[in-house]
Amino acid sequence: MEIIWLGHGDCQDCTLLGGKGANLCHLTPTHCIPHAFCLTAAIFRPWQSEGNGEVTGLSPELYAQLAVAYRRLGELCGLAEPAVAVRSSAVEEDGLTVSFAGQHSTWLNVTGLDAVAQAIVRCWTSAHSPHVLAYRRHHGLGVDDIRIAVLVQQMILADVAVVVFSANPVTGSRSEVVLNASWGLGESLVSGAVTPDIYTVRKHDLTVQEYQPANKHVMTVPIPGGTRQVLVPRWLRTQPVLTLAQILELAQLALHLEATMEWPVDLECVYRGGVLYLLQCRPITGFSC
Repeated sequence: MEIIWLGHGDCQDCTLLGGKGANLCHLTPTHCIPHAFCLTAAIFRPWQSEGNGEVTGLSPELYAQLAVAYRRLGELCGLAEPAVAVRSSAVEEDGLTVSFAGQHSTWLNVTGLDAVAQAIVRCWTSAHSPHVLAYRRHHGLGVDDIRIAVLVQQMILADVAVVVFSANPVTGSRSEVVLNASWGLGESLVSGAVTPDIYTVRKHDLTVQEYQPANKHVMTVPIPGGTRQVLVPRWLRTQPVLTLAQILELAQLALHLEATMEWPVDLECVYRGGVLYLLQCRPITGFSC
């Protein structure tokens, strides 16, 4: 099977969709997750061994399948050419012992079939980049049989990005939920380019026990065909990113997903027009179940 939609078929199989894709697939029926399909890891080995001369880097057969899937995604989004995020999802990624955070390529706000095809190839190519191979060797993972899937997900043009931990990643406390929040898309937040607002919520009664405001100088915004980092307007830099209602909503989501997945969770979420979207759900690396 070459293309699988989240929420359908064998999409919870990590060997097909990788950790990132499989986790999202498990949660798609019951959570607000952007529409997405995944090119499975089964495609990767034939692609890298055979190669071809197509401009897109995909075989004609796979390009045709991608065209059908992208057109269907457009129908679900109500757009002829929807903007998408194209994300790598290695088979070993987002696990309890290794996360691969920031190792593989992610391409945001990609529009048009050819551009999506090219982003997929870039994700595949990134699997053999020197820093990824060094990361794999450091963690005792093989480099001769790499398997990587690629997630093509409806792009949410976020007002606010949040990373949520259902346990405190600094102190190790299991009694707290920690939220890091910034303006705009999540790229500046997850890359460390911006110092976020930090909220610490006590689990047993959902009381906000600490708030560390930040002067948030930069944010990532969409531009045609991609994203750009810009300065945050001065008046907005020191304003709280989240409302109390949003803090509680995010903390409750973290508690629910921790119970569902049966491990402490690390979530990537965004708000768009007041609606909460779950983009990624992974274990907090290094925490035992």
